[in-house]
Amino acid sequence: MGRPGYTKFRTLPVRDTFSAYLETEGQAAVLAVPDYASAMDALATKGPFDLVLLDFEMPGMNGLAGLSAAIEAYPAQPFAILSGTAPNRMAQEAVEAGAIGYIPKTLGAKSLVNAVRFMIAGETFVPASILAESSDTPETEFSKALSVREREVLRGLCRGQSNKEIARDLGLQDVTIKLHVRNLCRKLDARNRTHAAMIAKEAGFE
Repeated sequence: MGRPGYTKFRTLPVRDTFSAYLETEGQAAVLAVPDYASAMDALATKGPFDLVLLDFEMPGMNGLAGLSAAIEAYPAQPFAILSGTAPNRMAQEAVEAGAIGYIPKTLGAKSLVNAVRFMIAGETFVPASILAESSDTPETEFSKALSVREREVLRGLCRGQSNKEIARDLGLQDVTIKLHVRNLCRKLDARNRTHAAMIAKEAGFE
């Protein structure tokens, strides 16, 4: 049996509308599920897929934490994010976190099919209009030196959280957070996690 062309995991009614169009116009085999837990179950039992499209607002997704957890569990599986409410800067953050693309729900039907084909071919897709708006968001030199994940971990350090607490919030393993903390200390020339948090606060990091 051949595997489906790709799968997309979103909530009703957008899920059914996009599924129908991608099946008829995109000639794609589509597997749709209602929530994040079902998406993970489908990956475990029916994956891998050519593309997994995760809705940023789907039940159980928890935003980028859900994306990161999915990528960590299935590192060879291409994932993309679909959203209608997330700020445009989230597109860049999703790509930096490992997504192969970002599709706004306002994207036209034909453009949707083209974007999916583009990502299945292994190319990263983010609408040019989103990239332009995202680039207008001011970013400090301090933040530019850090990856999206390192910023998330650093925010946890600034809140005084333990590795275990940060791992729980981000949906990662303790050992992964430990590695990020080590990298942060190296990048910030910090003696330890407390010193890293102090340096971040002095730099106005939020």
